[in-house]
This record gives sequence, C-alpha cells and structure tokens, in this order.
Amino acid sequence: MSRTGKRDIQVPAGTEIKISGGELTVKGKNATLVRAMHPAVEITVDGSVAKVSPKNNTRLAKALWGTYAAHLRNMISGVNTPFVKKLQVEGIGYKAEMAGKQVKLIVGYSHPVFVDIPEGLTVVIEKNIITISGADKEVLGEFAATVRAVRKPEPYKGKGIRYEGEVVRMKQGKKVAA
Repeated sequence: MSRTGKRDIQVPAGTEIKISGGELTVKGKNATLVRAMHPAVEITVDGSVAKVSPKNNTRLAKALWGTYAAHLRNMISGVNTPFVKKLQVEGIGYKAEMAGKQVKLIVGYSHPVFVDIPEGLTVVIEKNIITISGADKEVLGEFAATVRAVRKPEPYKGKGIRYEGEVVRMKQGKKVAA
C-alpha cells in the first residue's frame, strides 16, 4: 500500500485538472503542465479533491500509484507557485552570465561552457548566484543538475558550482614535512 497514494490531493481554487486520451493536464494561474498517464493508474477528480488509485493489483500498478500521486501534487503546486532552485558559482575567475537563451559559464576551462535553458524555465543571474524558477519540478531539477555537473565543487578549495546551502566536506591536502 502506498502511503502517499492513499492521501487525498487538495485542488486549490483556480486549478483545473483534465484527464483525456492518456494525458493528464493541470492548468493553473501561472502555467499549464501535461504528463502522459500510465494505463495501470487511475485519477479521479471530485470537486476540489483528486484521488489516485491503481487499476489492478499488480506490482507495477502499486509502484506507480504513489509515483503518480507525487507527480500530481508537484504539478498542482507548480502551476500555482513556481519552484525555485539556486546555484552558487565559487572560485577565483569563475563567473556565470546570460547569453541569449543560454547560460554562459566560465569555470576554469580553456573555453566558456554554454548550457541551453529549457522551455518554461526562467534564469536570473546576480553576483554569481544562478536563480532558476519554473512550474515543472522535474525539468527544473534536471537543468540545475546539468549546470552543476559542468564543474562540481571540489573538496580541496571548494571551487565549483554548488546548490545554495549545500555543504562540501573539505579535505586537508598534502602536509609539508619539516
């Protein structure tokens, strides 16, 4: 039994959920999100309450039950208030700037690295802090991870791109014999 799947999902006023043709559409004041539905899971909407349930008693249906409940909760909260992730660029000479619909990262390589911004996301860069916001939590997290993967924080000096609030355990380095 799925703990998250058993709970009812509250649908706030102004949010519209539509299921048709194997697609789940959630429309809110800020955005519209669409996700393909799996045939093993069923979503019913009664007024301001949505409920996710498995169609049959298979292992796959039970596994997808909680997954689709979490997807639906994230879609509902994303179309009403956008998700936000912040990244910090740390290091001497390291910087990030906007270049059209790309993020230009200068992080210690012999060339700048350009990362394309997906549709539906907004990126703001202020003083080497990259603020990413958008309605789709999955796309937002994937883009933030792609930017971080360009130069992960290294454990000796702490240089690189890290999430805001991420703690990097520092190593001591070599000791000089006296």
